[in-house]
Amino acid sequence: MKSDYKLSRREFVRNTAVGLAISTLGTTSSCSQMSGFSQSPKLPMRTLGRTGLPITIMTYGGGSQFTAMDDGEWEPHMERAVEMGINLFDTSPGYQWEASLSSEERFGKILPKYRKRIILSTKVDSRDVAVAMQEFERSLQRLKTDYIDILMIHGINDKDDPADLDRIYKQMHRLKDEGIVRFNGFSAMDDGPYTRDMLNRMDPDVVILTLNATKFTSMAKEALPVAQQRNTGVLAMKVMLNIVGKKATARELLQYAWTEQGVATAVIGHNGIEPLEENYRLALEFGEKGMVATVDRKELERRLAPLAGPHALCWARPDYDDGMTTA
Repeated sequence: MKSDYKLSRREFVRNTAVGLAISTLGTTSSCSQMSGFSQSPKLPMRTLGRTGLPITIMTYGGGSQFTAMDDGEWEPHMERAVEMGINLFDTSPGYQWEASLSSEERFGKILPKYRKRIILSTKVDSRDVAVAMQEFERSLQRLKTDYIDILMIHGINDKDDPADLDRIYKQMHRLKDEGIVRFNGFSAMDDGPYTRDMLNRMDPDVVILTLNATKFTSMAKEALPVAQQRNTGVLAMKVMLNIVGKKATARELLQYAWTEQGVATAVIGHNGIEPLEENYRLALEFGEKGMVATVDRKELERRLAPLAGPHALCWARPDYDDGMTTA
């Protein structure tokens, strides 16, 4: 294992060559930029655990659904999301697949002018400290920012050596001390007990967990209670993928996630404007009803239990590609 990688905030800003430019963009608040925010009904908000960050209950996911959109389509899609008031945008360095630009590069094309109004979340893929920090430096360049609101270790699982995770997380804490990162955490997709143990070991500020009505991975049973005890901010992922339209509607699945105790927001990837507009409408409806679900959670769990496994959920398969690099 290589020794801890250390860069000062000044070196990061100098290396990205965007610190001054982004600072200028971030303080811009012209009427033309502000106008869209006042015209769309506001989405319901919650507090993201101990971070204290006020976030919308719908997070903009920059994964495979987002990168599947063609050039010329994703740009107005992102602008519309900002106009809706979505304020948390999540991505990762390996999200690209067949797109001409990576997800982070796409974010960097649209979001800098809204930097003071949005929360940026990205990740590190590598389990080598030096490589992970190189990834992070590249993320700053791609996102055209000199700081990240939430930095996470991507996709921890029981194949990871906890000592490797400790070394990376120690460096992430240094970045937090430097002011280059505001909050740290990890994402976890397929192992509830291991995730529970890592929540206790690492005590993250924020986590992204697989949480849906199939109850696959036992995250809700094993990991979520620990996150609540520690006041860790929780983002729910895989809320609808491979489920919606089969045995449940988007309304049911979103309400299920939004009423999972301890969940602040749902990370949703949208392939096109129509699902974005529909989910926006469902979020507004949920807020208008006091954020109380009309769905019968137990009945929905029984209905979706047959889908709980790799036979139905592509993201549960051993060969699933979540866009993580192999470096």
